[in-house]
Parts: sequence; structure tokens; C-alpha cells
Amino acid sequence: ELIKLVDSGVKAWQPTKGQANIIMFVGLQGSGKTTTVTKLAHYYQRKNWKTCMICADTFRAGAYDQFKQNATKARIPEGVEKFKEDGFEIIIVDTSGRHKQEDSLFEEMLQVSNAISPDNVIFVMDATIGQACEAQALAFKQKVDVGAVIITKLDSHAKGGGALSAVAATKSPIIFIGTGEHIDDFEPFKVQPFVQKLLGMGDLAGLIDKVSELKLDDNEELMKKFKQGDFTLRDMYEQFTNIMKLGPFSQILSSIPGFSQDFMTKGTEQESKNRLKRLMTIMDSMSDQELDSHEGNAPVHPVSRPD
Repeated sequence: ELIKLVDSGVKAWQPTKGQANIIMFVGLQGSGKTTTVTKLAHYYQRKNWKTCMICADTFRAGAYDQFKQNATKARIPEGVEKFKEDGFEIIIVDTSGRHKQEDSLFEEMLQVSNAISPDNVIFVMDATIGQACEAQALAFKQKVDVGAVIITKLDSHAKGGGALSAVAATKSPIIFIGTGEHIDDFEPFKVQPFVQKLLGMGDLAGLIDKVSELKLDDNEELMKKFKQGDFTLRDMYEQFTNIMKLGPFSQILSSIPGFSQDFMTKGTEQESKNRLKRLMTIMDSMSDQELDSHEGNAPVHPVSRPD
């Protein structure tokens, strides 16, 4: 029954590899639209899509600066024709937002849409407004051809339940949910795993998918070393890097039955991340001889440090 409540029953648009896929973002100001643009671009970039972003927000002061700052964080390059010529596969266009649903906003959205002919229009919505999401989603859908919805600020699964069911009632598929302010606090929305997490049942299938993305099985030599208990600091560094790629620790824990995202507090999670980063920084300052030593002993003779 819960699955039926949050499932729109509409299949979402999927990008096609090897060609330009233009995605246009729309939404009200303050919904987290610009940040979500970067998160989606980062998501596709990690999946080996050639990704770019375009800022079409001419209304909000500082929009371009925020956009540029986010793009720099995710290492993503910043018009549509140019990126098409350069062979980009995912072209994401961020449009202006407003504090409320104004005619000028819808007019501008239509102008941008007519100019770029997007393959998919994504409406970004703030989960904290709850059931009011339905009226907002319907208003946008009547003005522009909204193909999908991304719900932001869904840090607590229970809090966003009303928003999810409201959007599902509009028959717009929810494709991603934002679960925090960091670039990795972003995950594809799948109805059954979401409900399982809501009930504390975890999402082991999703966790397995995340681990599979790291392609650990491809490194047979490293796996053999681990089984024999024979590995170096360089091998350890590689594993620390893989752990960081998995995303926030609280998300990993919430995928395990019996745990929730609240099990690890923000402070504890940040402390754990900082500890890993400190260890990696120490290893960065080591020489090749130290990193590749199987004994774990300090070298007898002085070694030159990397600059």
C-alpha cells in the first residue's frame, strides 16, 4: 500500500549514450535548484557521461557566481550549440527561479524551452512544504512540459512522505531525491528501496550496486593480497579512496537493515571523514619506498620526500 502511495506509475525519460541530451531545470527560488543541477551533473559524470552545465538564470543576483563555484567543486565545464559540437552527452540548463509562481517566470521558462528544445524538463521541489507540493507541481506541469521531478531537502525520509505522495498524484515520475547539502547527498529515487528504508528494512540491493560501481573485483591482484594479509600502504590508500567514493557514511548505514540515517550523527560522520583524510594526507607525504614497503617498518636510510 505504501508503495502505491508514492509511485506515480509513469516511466521516466532516460538519456541516450553517444548523443546530446538536453535537460532543462525549472523551479521556485530557494528550492535548491542550482545545487541540484551540479549534483545531477556530478552523478552522470561519475557514470562516464560527458557532462556540462549552462547558467540561464538572469534574475537572481549571484546566481552565476554560485553556479560557477559549484561547477568548480565537481570539476565540470560550464551555450547548447557549442557543447553539442564538442560532443557533450549531458547538457544541463539551469533557469531562473522566483519566490512565487509568477507569469514572468513561466514566460521566461517557455522562451528558454522554445530556444533549446530540451529532451527533458525537470522540476525541482522543496520537500519541506509537504502536501503543498501537489499544487505547485500541477501549476508548473500545466505551463511547461515537465517530464520528471527531483525532490530536495529530504534529509529525513519520514518528513518527505507527504511531498512524495503529493507529487505521485500529479503523475510526474520522481527520479532523484536530495538528502543533504553535499554533492554526494543525492540518490536515484526507487520506490521499493525508499519504502524499505522508511520502515527500517534497509536497501541491501542499492548498497551492492554502489559497491559494484567501484569495480573491486576487477583488481584480482589486490583481492589476492588482502586474502593473504599481504598489502602495502599504497593498497590501503586505494581502499580509503574507494570508501570515500561510496558517499556519506550515514547513507551507507541506512542501507543496512536495522540502521537509519540518524544512527550516525553529522558530527561523528564528519569526524570519521576527517580522520580518513588525515591518514591519506600523511600517505601523500610518504616516499614510494615507504608506500610500497611490505614490512611496515620505517626505512633505515634517509629517504627523499616528495615536494
